[in-house]
Amino acid sequence: MLGAPARFLHPDPTPARTPMRTLHVIALGGTIASSTSPAPTDSADSTGRTGPTSSTDRTDSTGPTAPARGVAPTVTAEEITAAARLDTLPGGAPQVSAEQLAQVGSGSIDFGILFSTVLAARRAAARGVDGIVLTQGTDTLEDSAFALSLLNDSGIPIVLTGAMRNPTLPGADGPANVRAAALTALVPEAAGLRAALVFADEVHDPLFVRKAHTSHVSPFTSGPVVGALGWVAEDRVRLPHLPAPRTLPVGLAVPRGSGADAAPDTAHAPNLDFPRVAHIDVGFDDGLEFLATLPEAGYWGAVLAGVGGGHVAARAVEAVEALAVRMPVVLASRTGAGATLEDTYGYPGAEIDLLSRGLLPAGLLDARKARIALTLALACGVDPAEVLAAFR
Repeated sequence: MLGAPARFLHPDPTPARTPMRTLHVIALGGTIASSTSPAPTDSADSTGRTGPTSSTDRTDSTGPTAPARGVAPTVTAEEITAAARLDTLPGGAPQVSAEQLAQVGSGSIDFGILFSTVLAARRAAARGVDGIVLTQGTDTLEDSAFALSLLNDSGIPIVLTGAMRNPTLPGADGPANVRAAALTALVPEAAGLRAALVFADEVHDPLFVRKAHTSHVSPFTSGPVVGALGWVAEDRVRLPHLPAPRTLPVGLAVPRGSGADAAPDTAHAPNLDFPRVAHIDVGFDDGLEFLATLPEAGYWGAVLAGVGGGHVAARAVEAVEALAVRMPVVLASRTGAGATLEDTYGYPGAEIDLLSRGLLPAGLLDARKARIALTLALACGVDPAEVLAAFR
């Protein structure tokens, strides 16, 4: 007679426990944090200093104040986290902490704030956090996501999200987006990602994602060819299109040893002077004569968003070459999708001609992301060609 199935012979009286997951939420402001409550008269800049707000919509005897109409960022990181009901995630409630790193509209987010975010991610990773959700405004969400995909060396993913409908409106989407971002940050498959953008239940690669509509509740796309990395449904994350890892220069990193890495109560990055990099869209019948003024205006580099595969008018070639002698100039395309051409067209002003005159090809990067890559390369003292090579 055969014995009973093995699963009934030796029951385990002490089943293994699943380790508690840990999540850190960092808030920077934006629509997801906006309400009709009066905005504070003081605001923190990217280095942690406080001072009067910069709005000049209305002034009184105490100085500039917030606009009299509309919503502004006032909702805290703790309140954003609570609204997402992360205590009801499948698999048990994670241990969640929250940090208010800035409280600004996304147009005011700068490289200093993103450096501070990386420092916060390093501190979180050091205390055993599994993943980070970063909330901010959507206007520059794609920019922050790409910059953090270059800079985040904490070893845990930073998943960015926000909202299109602020908390005062019916159907506010912030809580659902934070919940989807939290699920993504905690899923094991995302552990190898430096950054991802999650919005309207879609998971996007920072390399390709862009905001394509000013007000639609689902404004982000990674089209028209690539598409999203995956999606979230029924509180489950599916990631069938994870990207291959990219090798980036070692020097492309937030400086260590500034004190912020070692001191838990120091939230902000050192006050660095970030280089100014111009983004120039080439227009129809554009001679680009003004390029000669960029060095005197304080620019350290430029990204040229050429027409088509990366082209300019023949009469603009002399101005472009003269600028490339004085500063790094990256050649991108204004189309927003596809790689910059390198070896197809040979007429004056086409890509073969321009690259032979010292311009650097943007590869897969659109002009906006190429500008971020060039800025960070210059700020970190890394050869821009080494950074751009990762995207060719």
